[in-house]
Amino acid sequence: MACPVCLGMPGVLPVLNKYAVELAVKTALTLDCTVHSLSLFARKNYFYPDLPKGYQISQFEEPLAEHGRLDIPVNDGWKTIGITRIHLEEDAGKLMHPEGREDITYTRIDINRCGIPLIEIVSEPDIASPAEAYQYLTRLKQVLLYLGVSDCNMEEGSLRCDANVSVRPEGTATLGVKTELKNINSFKFVEKALECEIQRQIVVLEGGGTIKQQTFAYDSTRDAVVLMRTKEGSDDYRYFPEPDLIPLQVSAEWIQAIAGTIPELPRAKKERFISQYSLPAQNAEIITATCELASYFESAAKAYSDYRKLCNWILSEVLMVLNERKISITEFPVPPQHITRLLELIDKNIISGKIAKEVFPEMVSTGEPPESIIKKKGLEQITDTASIEQVIDDVLTRNAKEVEQYLSGKEKVFGFFVGEVMKATRGKANPGLVNSLIKNKLLRMKK
Repeated sequence: MACPVCLGMPGVLPVLNKYAVELAVKTALTLDCTVHSLSLFARKNYFYPDLPKGYQISQFEEPLAEHGRLDIPVNDGWKTIGITRIHLEEDAGKLMHPEGREDITYTRIDINRCGIPLIEIVSEPDIASPAEAYQYLTRLKQVLLYLGVSDCNMEEGSLRCDANVSVRPEGTATLGVKTELKNINSFKFVEKALECEIQRQIVVLEGGGTIKQQTFAYDSTRDAVVLMRTKEGSDDYRYFPEPDLIPLQVSAEWIQAIAGTIPELPRAKKERFISQYSLPAQNAEIITATCELASYFESAAKAYSDYRKLCNWILSEVLMVLNERKISITEFPVPPQHITRLLELIDKNIISGKIAKEVFPEMVSTGEPPESIIKKKGLEQITDTASIEQVIDDVLTRNAKEVEQYLSGKEKVFGFFVGEVMKATRGKANPGLVNSLIKNKLLRMKK
């Protein structure tokens, strides 16, 4: 079922969503844009099956915000990509074409998306390669997630990308004729589509042809671009002022209030984590990838001061579970205080690191604290010297041949003895104590 608003029925009038404006302003301020106190809405007229009323409410000559920037990592430094404008508009519907079925010729239309508020972020032609485009999109998505303005789910249409591309002879400044790539559902495919289109344009130009302003789709199965239509210019859309919406006024006081809601952003958080927690830059980059993961780490760091060890555990063990289960850290069943308790038990020699990796999956499955699991399964580390020596004596007696090899100078056999003792104690013997006791016994044998 679709409502009268989505269907654009006669008599339905648009209403501006104040919260959508707040989120748009928040994004614009974060991207260093100038937010205009007055902006106008316009009708963008075109016929397409996903647009029931035949026009889209957007902004044209006087957008909400202009002249911003976003820094992206390039090599060992940063590059600034200019933001031309950010404007508000309504979403159209979604066309769903059947894939892999040549016998099906129909297309379905999801009308329920019509009228949902969007912001369109238009960048300057500062992106010099497909790799830079990928970095730009990745950084932009990260910022939007930190701000909480969108869940950025590309499959559901919360984040979409249209990419314009042109080539020019090396050393020249004038941009070539641009083409547009649409309907690309992942950043990696954007990168691949740009690579394909750049190569296509080069082949055309080197063959003496000319580039036409056209729109292409990307076929990931063939790794090729496919012509959709000749691209329209702004004149084709016959923009004119939207008669049903008054001009949007954003006061300085409102802008200031919105600015106060902007959180610490990814780049600043990463730099703080490097400084405050002495994390390697690469680890800080990963742990601050999302605001939620960074918050998880900081919650644990309040109770555990070996920050590097904590970070390494989260990046290895915790992220492995998230990837396997395809969940976010907000859905992870182990609270940060349970992670810190597990690491403290290792530090106090109550369990070994190996046992901790047996306990951790139980923590994930049950949500129980590590102490309960260790007690229930009898996994406390053996630190009693007499008990460990008894096991060592048994191992050395049963492996007389290996003992002779060690005593004759083949010291690599030492690891074999350690492994046998740990196996006999089911990994519960204190590894440091095992090493020390075996070393002393073998040393006495040499004498």
